[in-house]
Amino acid sequence: MNINKIALLRNSRGANIPDLLQFALDCERYGAEGITVHPRPDERHIRYTDVYALKEIVQTEFNIEGYPDEKFLQLVLEVKPDQCTLVPDPPGALTSDNGWDTIAQKEFLIATISKLKEAGIRVSLFINPDMDMIFHAKACGTDRIELYTGPYAHQYLSDKVSAILPHKKASAYAAELGLGLNAGHDLNLDNLAYFKQHTTNLLEVSIGHALVRDCLYYGLENTIPMYKQRLV
Repeated sequence: MNINKIALLRNSRGANIPDLLQFALDCERYGAEGITVHPRPDERHIRYTDVYALKEIVQTEFNIEGYPDEKFLQLVLEVKPDQCTLVPDPPGALTSDNGWDTIAQKEFLIATISKLKEAGIRVSLFINPDMDMIFHAKACGTDRIELYTGPYAHQYLSDKVSAILPHKKASAYAAELGLGLNAGHDLNLDNLAYFKQHTTNLLEVSIGHALVRDCLYYGLENTIPMYKQRLV
């Protein structure tokens, strides 16, 4: 469960409503198997202080994602989450909407991943379903890749067979290389089960925006089990 949108809602009023920490605990209580946060330089949703506080209470997997500038890496190395997902977002990006170029940025990624793994942190790289990018992700030393599923979600509405094909091939190739597979971006109750059924060895999905939207209709206690059922 990505809880960025809850932090955004809290920040809009300048108080602690909703209580981000309590929301994270409730997500776990209702079945979420991990909490994801994506602190950005402007702290428009998750604040750096939130990350330290969440580390103290999260009992499931704790995943911090973001662009690995100096400030972000210092945070991650101090908090030591279970997983760090590296994304290539520029500082002002609205959301993560493209994967790493693991060829052009190979040396930078090798150095960054090595530093994180030396601290005992599992690393995942945000990647488009492109065979060359996945091959070089392996060479960078990452433990997992997270497939960027935005285009899949968009095309699913008109042609789900074509939409899943790149991800089906990419997931099989990742398994062949020995890379763990995560996925995220615009996955929802409509398209999640199909994605799971047609990919190989999917270990984790990170969902925030759609799940928070569904909570408005179904409530948090009902929504999390609904998503988990799609992954059976």
